[in-house]
Order: sequence, then C-alpha cells, then structure tokens
Amino acid sequence: MSGARAVLRCDELTVPPFSDSASGLTRTYLSPAYNAAQDRLAGWMAEAGMTVRRDAAMNLIGRYEGVVGGSPALVIGSHLDSVRNAGAYDGPLGIMLGVEAVAALHAKAARLPFAIEVYAFGDEEGSRFPAAMLTSRAVAGTLHPAALEVTDREGVALAELVDLAAYPSAARSRGEVIAYLEAHIEQGPVLEAQGLAVGTVTGIAAQLRYEIELGGTAGHAGTTAMDLRRDAVAGMAEMVLAAESVARAGPADLVATVGVVQVPSGAANVIAGKCAFTLDVRAASASTRDGAADEILRRFRAIANARDLGLAVRKGHDLPASPCDPALMHLLDRATEAAGHAPFRLVSGAGHDAMIMAALCPTAMLFVRCRGGVSHNPAEHVDPADADVALQVMLGFIEQLGASLEPA
Repeated sequence: MSGARAVLRCDELTVPPFSDSASGLTRTYLSPAYNAAQDRLAGWMAEAGMTVRRDAAMNLIGRYEGVVGGSPALVIGSHLDSVRNAGAYDGPLGIMLGVEAVAALHAKAARLPFAIEVYAFGDEEGSRFPAAMLTSRAVAGTLHPAALEVTDREGVALAELVDLAAYPSAARSRGEVIAYLEAHIEQGPVLEAQGLAVGTVTGIAAQLRYEIELGGTAGHAGTTAMDLRRDAVAGMAEMVLAAESVARAGPADLVATVGVVQVPSGAANVIAGKCAFTLDVRAASASTRDGAADEILRRFRAIANARDLGLAVRKGHDLPASPCDPALMHLLDRATEAAGHAPFRLVSGAGHDAMIMAALCPTAMLFVRCRGGVSHNPAEHVDPADADVALQVMLGFIEQLGASLEPA
C-alpha cells in the first residue's frame, strides 16, 4: 500500500489496451480503452477488499463497508477518462490513491463508522461527447436528460452505448453520502513554487466561457491600403491582448484565456473578412470573474467600433464557484500537519468532479504537486514520494472524519 504503487498503476494505464492510441494516452468515455481500464481497476479494487459494481452511467465503484453494513459512505473519486494525448495522472491518480487508502485499511482489518466508496467517473473531460462531467452529474442528480442527446465526432450517439432511460438511476441520495474527497494533481505551479508536496483546496473557481465572432471585409493583401482595411484578424489580435491586459491587472486568481482561434477561408494573400475565437474567464469569486468579463467585453466592443467590425458574443457556459467545506478543509490541514508537512491552502482554477458533487454533499480536495505545473500533456509528472505524502494525508483525513462521527 503506497503512493508509489498508485503512480505505477497510473503509468500502466497509459498504453494499449488502456489507451485508444498507441502513440500517446487517449482514453475516451465508453471506448474499448475505457472499458479495459475499468476491468483492470476493478481487479485492483477487489484486491483492496472492495466489492465492485458499475452503475447505469458506467461509473466503476468499489465499496468498503463500515462497521455497520449499509452505512452512508465517504466517496473518494476522480475520473478515468482523459483528454487526447494526455498525461498519466490527471484523474487516475485520485482514483488509485483512493484504492491505496482502502487497501491500507483492509490490511489492518480497520472499519469505520461509514463505508468508503471509490468512484471512477467516466466523462469529466468531455473529450468524446460535447458535454463534460456527464457521469458525476448523474451521480449528483443534477443531470438534465436532454444533456444525454449527444453524438461523438464519429457520429456515434451516446444512446448506442448506454441505456439513456436508466442513466439517471446512477443518482445517489443525500442520506447515502456523507462527504466527497478528491485528490488531484495541481495542474499549476503553486505547490512547486512553495516547495510543498500537497495543499488543501479552498474551492473551484467560477468560470465563464464565450464564443466570439468578428466580421470585417475580405480583400487582397497586396492591393488594399492599410487605412481602408476592415481586418477581422487584426481586430481579434487586439482583443486577445485586451483580455490579457484585464486579467494581468486583476488579482492573482483571475485568469483569461483565448484557447481556440478560427479564420474560415483564411489564405496567405487575403485580408480576413471573418474570424472567431473563444474567451474563458475564471476567478475564485463570481464577482471578480463577472467584473473582469464585463470589462473585457466592453473593450471588445470599443475595438470593434474603432475598426468598424461586426461583433457577436455568445455565452457558452457559466459555472459558479464551488467552495470546499470548511470543516473538511480543517481536517485535511490537520492531517497534513500530522503527516509532517506544513498545511497550505490554494484555489483550483480548473474544474473537477468535486464541483458537481457539491450539489450532493460536502466536498474536499487535496492537490498533489505536479512537476512544472504541466497537465493535459504527456509531460505530466508526479514524484512517487509526493504521492506517498498524499496517501498519508488522505488516511489521516479518513481517521479524523471517523473520530468526529463516533459517539462521545
């Protein structure tokens, strides 16, 4: 039972048959690689002393009973799917650490006032179907049936792979779950800069995403004078820098990103008459996020007016901030200190299944240092020693949570 073994198991799942690609890790929801990874994980869960099942959303769940059978559960979870050309640890590490925690308890024949369920969620990334976190939303009971009417890029409908009518039955009731704990690589350089192996997450940032379209006039690159141009790409470039300027002037937790840029019918010798791009704005609080987004869009309108460009803005999604539970954060801090490390708190700029599970129960997150803060990339790296620290903190958290629930 060790964090090092959790890391090795993540590494094992990076190659076929656990990856859809032989040239890098890609494991999409309900693909052959996803199913193979579930099968291997099911074996590890059983070895750790858990009973194993799949729910209607095709989450894999291992359950370790408490002192009393059928008790409500502490859920430990993360996601088994990946982005395309992914790293080994984003998602799976949290699952493997959950399995290791249960294995350590099972080795001592230790039982708690609650059961432990380790969830391997299936569609956190949204890399196959155009809807992220389908399976955790199903468990939390927040999934709208219309969200299941999706088709992947190959034209395969979700309805061809699962029973859509049964899918919502994956929902858990509030009385069945006492709390949710997710360990995850940090996906940023804060812990590394602090020289710390782990940190307690205070919450998940509020997120806004927009799709922006600009319309100008296409023209010949060699014959249209500069003062006569309505260049959509030049306007977009100014807008990208405006978004960066607003975010850099704000608090440290405020970020703004242009991640997708499109120039339809673009050519080397043509002034672009049309272009589109995405804008993603995040901050720890909705008020900071919204204020920044309003200012960015105000500047976009001013740029469009000055350049005589058409501007269309469509809001893609609006995710509220998801604060972690203060009492659970305190337990993580105490467990970190008991493991011989300085407690440290930080916000998550990335979304996680924890933000969905917050609708069902109190949540806590533990970040694990990731070299260079690199994530969603084959260069992801977690030191096994850091994973060991994370495992000790998780076991301390479980022990303290158990003690807090025992009769006085």
